[in-house]
Amino acid sequence: MRKTNKLIFISLLVSVGLALSVLESSIPIPIPVPGAKLGLSNIVILVTLVVFGFKEGIIVSMLKSILLMLITGSVTSFIYSFTGAVLSCIAMYISHRYFSKFFSTIGTSVIGAVFHNIGQVTIAAIILNNIMIYTYLPFLLLMSLFTGFFVGLTAHYIVKNLKINFNSIFESRNKK
Repeated sequence: MRKTNKLIFISLLVSVGLALSVLESSIPIPIPVPGAKLGLSNIVILVTLVVFGFKEGIIVSMLKSILLMLITGSVTSFIYSFTGAVLSCIAMYISHRYFSKFFSTIGTSVIGAVFHNIGQVTIAAIILNNIMIYTYLPFLLLMSLFTGFFVGLTAHYIVKNLKINFNSIFESRNKK
C-alpha cells in the first residue's frame, strides 16, 4: 500500500473511531455500573492493529483519545481514556502478535477490554490516592467480558471483509 493511501486510510480509521466514541456517549447502558461503556471505538483500534500493526494501532488509539478530549472538553475523561486506550492497545498487540495461536480476534478483544479497565482503575487509584477504588474493578471486568466479545466479533468480520476487498482491489490493479 502506498504511503499516501495508508495515511488516508489511517485518517479515516481515526475519524470512524472518534465518531463511534461520540455516538457511544449518547447510548444509555441498562446496567447501573458507572463509567461502563460498550467500547465501540475499540473495534477500530483492533481492526487497525490486525490490518496495519502496532505503530498504526497506537497512533489511531492516541489520536482518537486526544480528538475526543478536544471535542468534549473533558480533560479528566481524557486522562482515563488515554491511559486505558494505550494499555489496551499494547495488550491487544501482544496477544495478537505472540499468542494468536491461542486467542482469536474475540479473545484478543476481551484481553484489550480487561486491560483498558485495569488501566482506568489504576489511574483513578493514583489520581484519587485511594487503593480502595480497585474494589470496583471486578464489576468492570465482568462487563468487559461481554463488551470485549461484541467488539471482537465485530472486528473479526470487518477484518475478514477488508482482506477480501483489499485482495480484489490489488488483483484488479495487477491485471491492468
